[in-house]
Amino acid sequence: MNQKMLTFPEKLQTAPPLLPMLIEGQPFIDAQDELSVTQFMRKYGMPERINEEVFIAMAKALDFIDPDKLSMTVVLTAMNRFLNESNGLQMAFLDGNQPDRWCKPSADYVKARGGKVNLNSPLKEIVTNDDGTINHLLMRSGEKIVADEYVSAMPVDIVKRMLPTKWQNMPYFRQLDELEGIPVINLHMWFDRKLQAIDHLCFSRSPLLSVYADMSVTCKEYEDPDKSMLELVFAPCSPIAGGNVNWIGKSDEEIIDATMGELSRLFPTEIANDEKWPATKEQGPNGQAKLIKYSVVKVPRSVYAAIPGKLYSDYYQCISYHVTLLYLANPI
Repeated sequence: MNQKMLTFPEKLQTAPPLLPMLIEGQPFIDAQDELSVTQFMRKYGMPERINEEVFIAMAKALDFIDPDKLSMTVVLTAMNRFLNESNGLQMAFLDGNQPDRWCKPSADYVKARGGKVNLNSPLKEIVTNDDGTINHLLMRSGEKIVADEYVSAMPVDIVKRMLPTKWQNMPYFRQLDELEGIPVINLHMWFDRKLQAIDHLCFSRSPLLSVYADMSVTCKEYEDPDKSMLELVFAPCSPIAGGNVNWIGKSDEEIIDATMGELSRLFPTEIANDEKWPATKEQGPNGQAKLIKYSVVKVPRSVYAAIPGKLYSDYYQCISYHVTLLYLANPI
């Protein structure tokens, strides 16, 4: 039995609070939304170490925030899928870049069935009738689009800005006021040699890194037998998400230096002591891997913060409201 993460007594202490999830299903899961992950743990007497060994990594992977700020509903929903679906734990990577391997095939699928894909056509306004139903979409070009049904997959902060005046006081749409996008930083880092890696997405308990993967191993397009290319999510990166530092306001060099320090802990015998990056100064002589180049992408408003008491599953779902044939869908 694997006892590296939790001892057998700790596992016995952890299991009972999760049994209602299996027996009662979604009603029990939704009822826990009033509690953060850490509040749920303490309410049901779960060992504190499960937070360090499991929940920190889960919270950062699921919503890029710390477990004391994340609704337990989010974690239980994920755990329920893992336990009840045969492929719930499986993950996959695109074998190339998103425009070629995801966007183009999706557009081709739509076109092959008689649809049309308009690029570079930003929306200016959702125009409504006197009764609040949709009359048409007005594009910035002046074009009017009339459809039988409308689907919005815009991020929450953009949806809030685009809501027609007639909708803003409707109870359903007022719920969007509770949702706030949180910042996240995406990193791409190229090294001059191969790091030890596995062909999978790695979940981190690091205070700065959420998830990462060596794309030279996991993705065909970036395959390289001699050098590693890491893609990482730097989060939480602001106080709203549980971070102590507003990293969004920091320079790229400061962010990369902090990341190199974290990678030195993750790869203690591989990352080199590089004077360009002060955070690596404690590295020993065995480390040889040096950073060749990097890319930092800051996203000030990313996924919304699924904080306790908001029942996130009620907000962004594919439902039809009485404004007539408008569907709100989760953005990809």
